[in-house]
Amino acid sequence: MSSKSQQQIAVLASSTFAFTICFAIWMMFAVLGIPIKAQLGLNETEFGLLAATPVLSGSLVRVPLGIWTDRYGGRIVFFILMLSSVLPIWLISHATVYWHFLVLGLFVGLAGGSFSVGTPYVARWFGKERRGLAMGIFGAGNSGSALTKFVAPAIIAAFGWQMLPKVYAVAMLVTAIAFWLCSFSDPTHKMPAGVSFVEQMKVLKDPRVWRYCQYYSVVFGGYVGLALWMTKYYVTEYGFDMRLAALLAACFSLPGGVLRALGGWISDKYGAYKVTWWVMWVCWVCFFLLSYPQTNMIIKTVTGNATLQIGLTPLMFTVLLFVVGVAMAVGKASVFKFIGDDFSDNIGAVSGVVGLAGGLGGFVLPILFGALVDLTGVRSSAFMLLYGTVCVSLVWMHFSFKDSARAVAPPRLAVVA
Repeated sequence: MSSKSQQQIAVLASSTFAFTICFAIWMMFAVLGIPIKAQLGLNETEFGLLAATPVLSGSLVRVPLGIWTDRYGGRIVFFILMLSSVLPIWLISHATVYWHFLVLGLFVGLAGGSFSVGTPYVARWFGKERRGLAMGIFGAGNSGSALTKFVAPAIIAAFGWQMLPKVYAVAMLVTAIAFWLCSFSDPTHKMPAGVSFVEQMKVLKDPRVWRYCQYYSVVFGGYVGLALWMTKYYVTEYGFDMRLAALLAACFSLPGGVLRALGGWISDKYGAYKVTWWVMWVCWVCFFLLSYPQTNMIIKTVTGNATLQIGLTPLMFTVLLFVVGVAMAVGKASVFKFIGDDFSDNIGAVSGVVGLAGGLGGFVLPILFGALVDLTGVRSSAFMLLYGTVCVSLVWMHFSFKDSARAVAPPRLAVVA
């Protein structure tokens, strides 16, 4: 194996591992927020804001981080980013009031910006024919969300919730050091120093960027929103304890992260547009089914009243959620295949902008989920909202790629009179 190939593998492996740990920490309020909610007496909207606060800051820093990666190189930016989040993570264990968690959550959210550093850093080490797979493997670090659901409940149950931030702070420090020792730099991957911020941001005039932002806000924003919300959903909707709820929620988070690599391979083989189109259709069907609330109906029959109960059992709900996780994993990779193909010279800036849109979706959705539950009292209203966002994506894709849409649209069922 050549020295170049060895460096490619080392960069991909170290970056993927680092991103997995960063994502696990970024998502820790999905589990940590449950005992905090009980301790502080938070309502659903306040819980949604608490869970989403790290997502906000992690999204807002994605654009500058992507630009700095283009300019200074991914290795140094990734390393400094991880080190900067260690102290805020530790301090969460000493927080006592709601605003403490919100402020510290903003700093912890820096870990979520690692995606916009690692994506261009990894992509530039691989040729176009393998770039989709490489970015998909790196993006599989989203499975850090499932890692939190496996690890965090056990730590909280054994040592109390204050121990979790301490463990995560140590894990981040060790990961940063390991990444620095195992990764490499290539000066040719840096953008020339004379390229200004304004010139890099001219890419925003391209309408394709805005399309990809909308798609990614569904497949990644929806993934983040559900990853933050599903543990509590299982607890409140089905009455499960936190450990079982987190385990079942991982049935969505794990494939939603790990299978991103598969999505990269599929996108390389079949093309980004076709894959994204089918991802949206699968999500559309699943969200329609998940939207239906638990319902009890009384039907008047000739022999008297008959009771009919309609609703998803925990098994049916989990299976549908698993399918959504698989679809979103593939969709996250296919959207970034678009970016790798169309903006190979400006991946950092474009991935930062698109990542910002996806992250903001992940920030807004848990807050809206909580607000809808407080307003309607219907927990499945979260899926009603997601169903609407997928409808927007399908309509936009249809009118943006009319010819392609006709070629890959689902076949219509014939109706026989």
